[in-house]
Amino acid sequence: MAEADDSPTPAALFAALDATWAPAARVSLGDWIVRRGLDGGSRVSSVWPKGDPGIDLAAAIDAAAAIQRGWGQRPLVQIGPGDAALDAALAARGWEAYDACEMLAAPVARIAAHGAAGLMVVKVRAPLAALDALWAEGGVGPARRAVMARTPAPKEILLLRAQDRPAAALFVAAQGETAMLHALHVAPAQRRAGVGAAATAAAALWAQGLGARTLALAVTLANAPARALYRRLGFAPVCGYHYRRAPEETTP
Repeated sequence: MAEADDSPTPAALFAALDATWAPAARVSLGDWIVRRGLDGGSRVSSVWPKGDPGIDLAAAIDAAAAIQRGWGQRPLVQIGPGDAALDAALAARGWEAYDACEMLAAPVARIAAHGAAGLMVVKVRAPLAALDALWAEGGVGPARRAVMARTPAPKEILLLRAQDRPAAALFVAAQGETAMLHALHVAPAQRRAGVGAAATAAAALWAQGLGARTLALAVTLANAPARALYRRLGFAPVCGYHYRRAPEETTP
């Protein structure tokens, strides 16, 4: 497969992120999407302000926050490119900015060419205690694994083994020609041995078999080792985003 020269737009990546890491429920507020996460993380628990909310900005913020509070969920908004006015309005209300992230993307063929470095790659289709233990070690608990289970997009859970021991686990899913890599965790004993690169390549090989052209992911700016790895493999930044959360310390 030839490399794709065109990079996905930020809008396309946010749509793929939403489709491949599914909230438990979505409520439309005009073109805004209010997501219920059930403790599955910020990505599934935030408002995605993807367009015109159909009402003025202040009213939209209030309405979205009311929906989230009704779920017992702390009001949270995802701020991406083009959301400067919303970001400023939330800051003026005392909403805290946190978890600055970047979206990275690369042609699937480029990442797949690295290969899985001879590691055994297992497609996990049934509950597996070793996988759950590996993910729990990396903070991927039951609520985040429930996100994977309910995601309707084409998807796969991959477990990599080295010397007959679990070495890494990941979740990958696709929307159209874009595959998104989620929840990659490498066992501590296997780090700095090429396992992270092999796991990323395994995700790309799966995506390549599905006909996807782009492999993308979101990573926090604080995770310098992961960002360095992805750049070495050939990923490039497409856009950044962060979250704003309401100033209460606990949910009602």
